[in-house]
This record gives sequence, C-alpha cells and structure tokens, in this order.
Amino acid sequence: MTSVRVLAARVLQVVDSGRATLGSEVDRARRGVTDERDRALLLELTTGVYRWRAALDACLQACTPRPVSEIDPAVVATLRLAIYQLRYLDRIPPHAVVHESVEAARELGSPHAAGFVNGVLRGYLRAQATITLPARPAPDATRRQRLAYLSITLSHPKWLVARWLDRYGFEETERWCLFNNASPDITVRGRAPHVDAVTLLQDANISATRGAFAPEVARLAPGTLGSLSADLRRELVVQDEGSVLVAHVADAHPGERVLDLCAAPGGKTAVMWSDMNSHGCLVASDIRPSRVRVLRETLTDAQVPHRIVTLDASRPLPFDAVFDRVMVDVPCSGLGTLRRDPDVRWAVTLESLPELVGTQRRILAEAARVVRPGGTLVYATCSSEPDENDEVVEAFLADSASFTERPLSGPGTDTRGRLRTMPPRDRLDAFFAARLVRCVDA
Repeated sequence: MTSVRVLAARVLQVVDSGRATLGSEVDRARRGVTDERDRALLLELTTGVYRWRAALDACLQACTPRPVSEIDPAVVATLRLAIYQLRYLDRIPPHAVVHESVEAARELGSPHAAGFVNGVLRGYLRAQATITLPARPAPDATRRQRLAYLSITLSHPKWLVARWLDRYGFEETERWCLFNNASPDITVRGRAPHVDAVTLLQDANISATRGAFAPEVARLAPGTLGSLSADLRRELVVQDEGSVLVAHVADAHPGERVLDLCAAPGGKTAVMWSDMNSHGCLVASDIRPSRVRVLRETLTDAQVPHRIVTLDASRPLPFDAVFDRVMVDVPCSGLGTLRRDPDVRWAVTLESLPELVGTQRRILAEAARVVRPGGTLVYATCSSEPDENDEVVEAFLADSASFTERPLSGPGTDTRGRLRTMPPRDRLDAFFAARLVRCVDA
C-alpha cells in the first residue's frame, strides 16, 4: 500500500508542475485512501508545505550546498514534507520522520536519492537549533528587513507582500500573512433555502456561530466537518461566507432574468436562485467541460433548474440585451483566497497579472452587452489586487458611457460603495464586487 507521504509527495509534484490545483489533486489522491486519519494527514501535509514553503526552503537551503531549484522535484517534495513535520508538527518522532522520508524517497526515486534525503534530514536535526529565520523587525527596521520577515518567515511571495506593505503598512500586512497561515474555519449554508444551518447544527449539539456578513452561513471550527453525521452533512453545503455575500450583491428578485457568467462551481448561482424564491429565468455558463460538469452537479444537488450554457464569456455572447441581472465573477488570480488555497501564492506571479486583466476586461465588456436598459451588472473577483478590481471597473466606466456605478452599502463595503472584504479586519477571504447599472435610455 502506498504510504501517505509518498501520496503527498506526488500531489506536490503534480501541483508544482501546474497540471492541477492543490484542492483538486488532494481530492483525487484521497479517493484511494480509506482511513480518515490518513486522509486528514494527507491534507495537513500538503497544505502545510504550501503554506510554509518559503520558510521550509530557507531551512532546507541551510542544510545543502545545492540550490533548492536544482534538486530533483521528487526529492524536493520529500524534503519539504519532512522538514514541515519536523518544524511545525510534533505528533511524529523525528527518527520516524527521517525513516519514513527515506523510504518515500526510495519509492519515488532511487537509492541515491534516499541517501541524499537521509543526509540532509540528519544534517537538519543536528543544525536546527542554529537555523534562524528573519526575526520580526523592530519599528525602525529597513524595508528590506521587513520584506525578508514577511516573505521568508511568514512565507509569502516577496512581490505580493511588497505591494501590501506599500498599500497597508507593516502591521496590517503582517496580520494578513498570519491570517493566511492559519487553518480556516469551515463555513456552510443550508442546502435547501428553508434550512437554517446554524439552527440545524445547534439542534444536533454541534458548536456553530452565525456569519457576520451572510447570516444564513454557519461557521464551524477547522476539522469539524468530518465529524458530522452523513445525514447532517447532506443538509449542508460548504461555501465561503464571502462568496455568499458576493452572490447577494446581485440582489436578484423573483421573476427576473438573471445570467451568471463563469458560474462554476455554482455556489453563487444557487444563492441567487434562492434570492429569486425559485421563480424566474436563471442561466448559468462556463467554458471548460470539466467546470460545466461540476456546475451541473452543483445545481442538480441544489435542485436549481438546468439552464446551463457552455460558452467563452470573453467573446460575443449568444443573447440579446434581455437580462435584468448579470453576475460576472471573472477568472482571477485568486490572491484573496491564500488561506484556503495556499498553493495559489506560489502559482501566481506579478508577470501573470496583465494577461488575467486583459481577459477580465473583455468578459466585462461582453457581459455589458446583454444587460437590458435599467438592468444591473455585477463585477466580482476573489483577488486582493487593484489591477483586477478597481482598475478594471474604472477602465470599463471610462469606456462605457451607457453604464454608471450604483454604490453598495452594508457590511464589507468601502467608502466608494464597493464590496471589499479585508482578511485582517473581517476574518474573511478577500472578495471584491462593484455594482454597475445600464442607463434606461441606453
């Protein structure tokens, strides 16, 4: 039987190659694991490595003269997993970590790779007391010292924390990094519109608190989901509270025509259908067959009528200007979700943002063409970066005289009337949304 550490190393290799996301690859790997403890360990190990990868690499580099980038990917994955266990977990004795990592390297590579792993890990154990990462800087520290602490010790891309540092200052940036490195709460809502998740859980003697921004959401402590009974689990849907909040921004009403572009996996679509009291015309779309399949499964499960279209939202849409509401939750960097998706912090680069922004602007322009006069267009992302948020909206408004912005109000909105959840302040991932309205005479 393949060990959990071998499975974890293979997951890391696939994700590092760009062939899959951490979430999808862990789900695939866990299908062959029947023991719940091993399933939990697989998730803990892989998530932990991506959460702390910069710090792990700094420790690893201190124990080998070879640059980490030049070590075989399977060996790097094995070493990162081992150092994560040795540095951040205390459930497994160090000698067992070394032994199991050597065996994993042997299964993944060769006797030579196993010997290298053994030597590096034993070197780490001898030197770990003297390996230090950049300390929290003093108030008079230089920018370079602050970036070293944020990027290495708190394990975030230097280019990203440099941006946050300039926008929010050191204290807020540090809180954001610490938020991203903590295990996230589980947030759920009732599968059926009439089911109140908090009441349902409390009646089952499960500790749950109500969402501060979306009251139909229940917050559970990390790890709680696996302990729920199968019957209770079937009554609930896992969905981030910020995602639910964005869906409500559309303010969909019964009897309206609503279009949800880039809709997969379908959580926002289901929330909007609930806001419509299950009455009206709701069309959902996505482009990739795999995402359309997930979208169909989500809507079937939520008993939302199937009106699903496979299309490229960045090209002219096959609709006239007939929709009362159009939700455009565009493909984005996902940099607002680093707590739940820690692999994203290493997959996205500064250089990749312009291409994403170009796609976002094209999708928003095409979506605008199918909004009826007086109708509403919602632009949304799960990104923290202004390139993908305010700058896209401002460019659209500058080019589209037939649209104006109608400011939002309520929890999570900023002084400009745009939804902008801030992780350190709101204890939510970073979501953004702006509400745009087509002029009646346009």
